[in-house]
Amino acid sequence: MQTHMAKRVEIIIEAPMEGRLRSALAGADISGYTVLPVLGGSGRSGEWSREGQVGRAGGMIAVICIVHPDRVDGLLSAAFAVLESHIGVVSVTDCEVLRAERF
Repeated sequence: MQTHMAKRVEIIIEAPMEGRLRSALAGADISGYTVLPVLGGSGRSGEWSREGQVGRAGGMIAVICIVHPDRVDGLLSAAFAVLESHIGVVSVTDCEVLRAERF
C-alpha cells in the first residue's frame, strides 16, 4: 500500500485556551484536528495531574493536526499567536498517511 509524507503537529495547551486555538487554526485554513484531554504529566514546574480537579480550568488538552508539509508554517504561526503568552508545548514530527488527498 502506498503512503504519503505528512507532518504531525501536536499542541499541548491549557484547556481554557481551546476556543482561541480552534479559531486560530480555522483562520489558518486548518480544519482537521483531534482534541484529547491530557490527564497529567511532568515538566519544568514538576509533576501535575488532573486528579481531584472539578472543572477544566486547571487542565490541559492535546490538539493533534496532520497536514501536508507545505501547510506547517501557517499552522505554527497560528498556534504561536495563541501560545506565546500562555503555557504550551508544540512538537512537529514526520509521518506517513494513506489517502493523501484528505490532508
